[in-house]
This record gives sequence, structure tokens and C-alpha cells, in this order.
Amino acid sequence: MRASEGGEVSCTVASAQAKLSEVMDRAQLAPRTIARNGKSSVGVVSAEECQRKITRRGSLAEFLLASPLRSADLDSERQKDGPRDLRL
Repeated sequence: MRASEGGEVSCTVASAQAKLSEVMDRAQLAPRTIARNGKSSVGVVSAEECQRKITRRGSLAEFLLASPLRSADLDSERQKDGPRDLRL
């Protein structure tokens, strides 16, 4: 296993297959990257880290209300063009 640019530890698919238990144990401490054909292919993280990343933090409405653009003076008027003429 070798350290990648982002500080994650990387290994090849063959190495990960041979030492899957070790890869899983080490992923509990820090993310691991598995490379295929010399390129990073997948990341392995602990289940806790995965859950933390995918858990929703509030609703879309809360996100939009907290936006720094909320107080910006944006032009939000719709154009009043009519529908296009389509020949069917």
C-alpha cells in the first residue's frame, strides 16, 4: 500500500483482494483507495464515515433559506412569451 496525493493510502485490486480484511481494518482509521490499471478506481471508508457522508442534514427549504444569495437582488421574473407554434 502506498500513500496517494490526498494522503489516502492506495493499493492495487490484486493486493486488496489478497488482504481484504486488512484493507477493511485500515479503512476504519483512514480512507483507502484501490487502483485499477494504475488509476484510482474506488474508495473504501468505514461504515460510520459513509453514513455520515450520506445522511441528510436538513431539508431543501432550509438549505435555500440559509443561502448567502437569499439577500442578493436577483431578477426572477419569468418571460411572458407565448407558446411556440408546432406543426404536428
